[in-house]
Amino acid sequence: MNNTLRNISILLLVIANAGCDQISKHAARQNISYYETIEVIGKHLVLTKIENSGAFLSTGDSLAGSVKFIFLSLLPLIALFYGIYYLIKNTNLPRLLVLGICFVIGGGLGNLYDRLIYGSVTDFVHIDFYVFKTGIFNLADVSIMVGMILILINLYVKREDNELIEE
Repeated sequence: MNNTLRNISILLLVIANAGCDQISKHAARQNISYYETIEVIGKHLVLTKIENSGAFLSTGDSLAGSVKFIFLSLLPLIALFYGIYYLIKNTNLPRLLVLGICFVIGGGLGNLYDRLIYGSVTDFVHIDFYVFKTGIFNLADVSIMVGMILILINLYVKREDNELIEE
């Protein structure tokens, strides 16, 4: 695949992840009241809209204004731009790693957009399958988690390949 097509694909993956997140959050903002409970699959999959002014699990929620902006908006923005730069600059990365990083960047971009435009991140999905229980999250969080899983799988597959080569 030539570099131009590769770079366009990377940007489209990032935009698609952020776009799906934003569409779902828009639907949640328009159709779910704050703290309303909508049971999708009994009490196992519930929609409840909240606003999270911190990061993951409200981390950093109580930071002072400028410190909060630096740690929850400015540094993530720099990291996201560096991630795009890294992907575009390094053309020999494994596809699975590129895909994982695109998912992480897209999810991060979706949450960062919320934080910059609305001052908080809209979360609205809660899962409770007895032993598997989550906090309230959004599709950007899912994108980040899927991306991290892909990155870990890539690291494992890469290690397995290296072990086979060494034998």
